[in-house]
Amino acid sequence: MRRHLAEQLLAKGYLAEAEAEFRAALLLAPKDPDVAAGLAEAFVRQSAYGAALSVLEPFLAAPGHPPRLGVLAARALLGEGDAIGAAERYRDAVSRDPSVADPDLAARLAVPQPAPTHPAPAWDGTEVERSRVTFDDVAGMEAVKEALRIKLLLPVQQPELFAAFGKRAGGGVLLYGPPGAGKTHLARAAAGELGASFVNVGLADVLDMYIGSSERNLRATFELARRNRPCVLFFDEVDALAARRSDMRHAYNRKVVNQFLAELDGVDEHANEGVLVLAATNAPWYIDVAFRRPGRFDQMVFVPPPDTAARAAILRILCRDKPLAEMDFDAVARATDQFTGADLKGVVDRAVEAKLRQSISVGRPVPLTTQDLLDAARAAKPTAVREWLATARNYVLHANDSGAWDELIPWIDGRR
Repeated sequence: MRRHLAEQLLAKGYLAEAEAEFRAALLLAPKDPDVAAGLAEAFVRQSAYGAALSVLEPFLAAPGHPPRLGVLAARALLGEGDAIGAAERYRDAVSRDPSVADPDLAARLAVPQPAPTHPAPAWDGTEVERSRVTFDDVAGMEAVKEALRIKLLLPVQQPELFAAFGKRAGGGVLLYGPPGAGKTHLARAAAGELGASFVNVGLADVLDMYIGSSERNLRATFELARRNRPCVLFFDEVDALAARRSDMRHAYNRKVVNQFLAELDGVDEHANEGVLVLAATNAPWYIDVAFRRPGRFDQMVFVPPPDTAARAAILRILCRDKPLAEMDFDAVARATDQFTGADLKGVVDRAVEAKLRQSISVGRPVPLTTQDLLDAARAAKPTAVREWLATARNYVLHANDSGAWDELIPWIDGRR
């Protein structure tokens, strides 16, 4: 009965409630793979990828485990930034039971296939956008915005000044931090601040099952940005395209990395002038060190979870088009420690749904109150910040000889 209730809650999107019921069911039936799968699914949908893998690990260690668990593990591994491990898990699961295939996951993983006997389909490109978002729409993050201004925006806005010091508009910045912290929003805002073209590149736009197609897609993506300069070229989940070559088992994966490096360098020293390359990752430690050399992603910028003031500002932005009573956003911000922007949007959405039901029953719009947001916040929890910081802690303490992770130290030792 608990499992049935949990499955119904999960289907309706009540993830925290579903997680609680699955936990209770797993205590009663610790060897039930269906209960474990349900709990892992609830964790994955909340971006708690490490917790999902912890639940699945005892079952995955057993030979002949249900293939569905392998697909869930692949989703969790991809969320953790381990695209190679995710692809291996996915291949194994689908080879044993083709019915568990997940086309969206397969597209994100770009599981390689043998070379086709017919021509690969032509790349149809990605769209060039004009962003209407600016830094005014980004709450807090002043240090991050200032870093983007100095590195990307000012060389385009004041080219003569930068030319006097031999600096041209171009180059790359790698944004990293926990999921949901606003990295994509920042990239759009940078393009809007500059009035530049914006090209948002996802894994499905580049990675392809046909050998050689991924490299051609990367080349075409950069050519599109060069034709529309000034242009902000944004790569999301870049760790899947720029993973450490030493970790790769297949030559075709290393070729994609090499092509990416070649495009960042350009065919000549002016090739990428006016092309501002931004990339985002939740797992910067998996990025090949070659990408951090000068002229490539030579600046890494940590996008932290919003502080109290930023959370209050985010809540104001999220609620500005809704009927409101007198609101104390600062009180809600204090009650949502370690919530990301995505988490706060979930809180507002949950509060709005409850208020809509109340409005329908009385036949008129009932304003949203501070208490509505506090109630929604108590029913939610931060999705991934704690897990992300736990992973980051290992690198800060044991793999920081170069000082690459120094800016994370205040977050690890509790000073922030």
